[in-house]
Amino acid sequence: MTNALRAPLKGVLPIAPTPFHDNGDLDLHGMRRVLDCMIDQGVDGICILANYSEQFVLSDAERETLLQLSSEHVAGRVPIIATISHFSTRIAAERAKRAAAAGAAMVMMMPPYHGMGLRADEQGMLEHFAAVADTGRLPIMVQDAPLSGVTLTVPFLARLAREVPLVRYFKIEVPGTAAKLRALLAAAGNIIDGPFDGEEGITLMADLDAGATGSMTSAMYSDLVKPIVEAHASGRRQQAAALYGRLLPLINFENRQCGLRGTKTVMMEGGVIKSDAVRHPQPPLSSATKAELMELVREANPLALRWGK
Repeated sequence: MTNALRAPLKGVLPIAPTPFHDNGDLDLHGMRRVLDCMIDQGVDGICILANYSEQFVLSDAERETLLQLSSEHVAGRVPIIATISHFSTRIAAERAKRAAAAGAAMVMMMPPYHGMGLRADEQGMLEHFAAVADTGRLPIMVQDAPLSGVTLTVPFLARLAREVPLVRYFKIEVPGTAAKLRALLAAAGNIIDGPFDGEEGITLMADLDAGATGSMTSAMYSDLVKPIVEAHASGRRQQAAALYGRLLPLINFENRQCGLRGTKTVMMEGGVIKSDAVRHPQPPLSSATKAELMELVREANPLALRWGK
């Protein structure tokens, strides 16, 4: 199965949550429903196995199961972006190869890091990305996020794009994202297919103004983010800003109070999945936080809140 890109990917590429049963086992039926719900949201692609997918609590066998299930169930309806981050170049490259074989259209990866103190220098990072490109032969989205603790400078990112041609997409989600996007596009815009923002779109308008052509949000409200991105892309900035202003309280609450647990809570309420369980040691949302989240969600009324009802 292949999901080859016919044109540069842009728009809304949300992160798919990984549903679990109450006992912590993978909910594979729920995963299929998540994917269907996201496609019905009108997304332009689906990212799997990311941090918001709880990739850090998944075994290698579970990763493979979710990769194959997602590719087979989506069946080319939208492109799949598979996250393959790992400190080991060998393992990251093997993950890229498996993603390509499964039909992924792109891979996303963070720079190599482990804990607070184990990092690669810029030459090591360049070789890391080059090895993944040589093995996977898929477009690569570089995830520039504080979680890694790695500083990716604009000159290095521009060099990476020039020296590893498959590095064509950048998801920037650091403090000052808009400024970094502008600088990156000034340095290498002619060879970048996809400047994206992330972090649930909490700085979406500023990032779109800076040149972002899409956003990688959660799957809680993808159908409400897409009109913002489309309006901005067509020159209707005032409309985009108004839509964003109405959605921003929910985006902010998810980003600051819920994290990845928020989407699961909303999808459970909307009948998409049966449980909003997360794996230990991550705690569930408190009842008070859930109540505050649902107040905002009901006001916004995203598809995920009513898809399964």
